[in-house]
Amino acid sequence: MDMQLAVIGTIHSDIKDLASAPKMEDEAGAVRARIEIDPAYAEGLDGLEPGAKLELFTWFHKSDRSVLKVHPRGNKDNPVRGVFSTRSPARPNPIGLHRVTLVAVEEPLTLVVEPLEAIDGTPVIDIKPKPRGR
Repeated sequence: MDMQLAVIGTIHSDIKDLASAPKMEDEAGAVRARIEIDPAYAEGLDGLEPGAKLELFTWFHKSDRSVLKVHPRGNKDNPVRGVFSTRSPARPNPIGLHRVTLVAVEEPLTLVVEPLEAIDGTPVIDIKPKPRGR
């Protein structure tokens, strides 16, 4: 069975480290960011228009893959819970889900989106339009 994960793009953001990153896209600090798409995936952008609501899937390349329990939101006052009941980036397979709006498509192969809480350099592994009616 061939099981590979392809990086289709890279996030360029003013958020430079985990400590300064908001926990979710609707928190203060989520920013407008650019996603540079790998040219091999250019045809996959066909049909994307500014204003589209998108779901980005990212690989949290700086997260701790050995963590199975966390204090939700990083707050030590919250009781420890299993990572699968939280949105923590620390988990065995650290895939991020981000709901954003496509602001612009710029050449060469750059999507401008907002709001995005991922840090600079985060790999993008998929882009999906938000399902209608949800």
